[in-house]
Amino acid sequence: MFLFSLAISPNISEKPLLWTFLIVHLFLYPASNGYNSYFDKDEKSIGGLKNPPKVKKGLYYLSLLFDAIAVVLAVVKISVLFAVLIFIYGMISKAYSHPAVRLKKYPVGGWLTVSTFQGFFTFIMCYIGINRFPLENVLKPSVLIPAMLSSALLLGTYPMTQIYQHEEDRKRGDKTFSLLLGIRGTFLFVGALFGVVSVGYILYFNAFFEKDYITPFVIALAPVVIFFLYWFIRVLRDESRADHKHTMWLNFISATCLNVFFIYLFLDSTQLLQMFS
Repeated sequence: MFLFSLAISPNISEKPLLWTFLIVHLFLYPASNGYNSYFDKDEKSIGGLKNPPKVKKGLYYLSLLFDAIAVVLAVVKISVLFAVLIFIYGMISKAYSHPAVRLKKYPVGGWLTVSTFQGFFTFIMCYIGINRFPLENVLKPSVLIPAMLSSALLLGTYPMTQIYQHEEDRKRGDKTFSLLLGIRGTFLFVGALFGVVSVGYILYFNAFFEKDYITPFVIALAPVVIFFLYWFIRVLRDESRADHKHTMWLNFISATCLNVFFIYLFLDSTQLLQMFS
């Protein structure tokens, strides 16, 4: 989301770019992950941890501290609007796992909330931070469409991050969207939606960019599609292959390929590549 919003930013300067990156990635995201990990208390593989350690109360307080630091830095270094968006993101992320709300136990509501706030909302938040823009500067198709595409991409990819947690989620009473779909249903749903979203990105690049970015985008997606199909074939033969290891590989490949593409889009569309040619 950060790199995509950076790639279409028209008002880039070094300090807002650096501070937006640090606030979001060093404080906001770790605070969100730490807070949710504390309340989930996962015993089996989660995220990048194959054997997660037992959580302690200190993790809870540290996540709140990081949230506070993110908001304060956002006010001091960027703007009040950016700080408000940082605060809202933090509150929504807490509602995902906190027992009083626990959006995670609602399959459709949790799926839509995560995809909206980690996609559309985060894209807008980073765009405002990087450019130091007021809210009215984002209310235009050239910004709203890529923000919506970001959420659409997460609508397809997020269920895949839940596919290996069915046993733990069922034990906790969390009926996630992937659990609702089932293992094979998750693969079929994600594959179909991913195809639709890819067409959306292609139409966007065709409409808003003069240069051909469709070909590099398709090339970047190729390894993701190949691994997804390879994994799906293995799962059709043995559903136990819908495990943490394969999920992490899919995450790594898709994150790497898309990040490389968006870095290329940023460098080329801003003509920074010409400085090295």
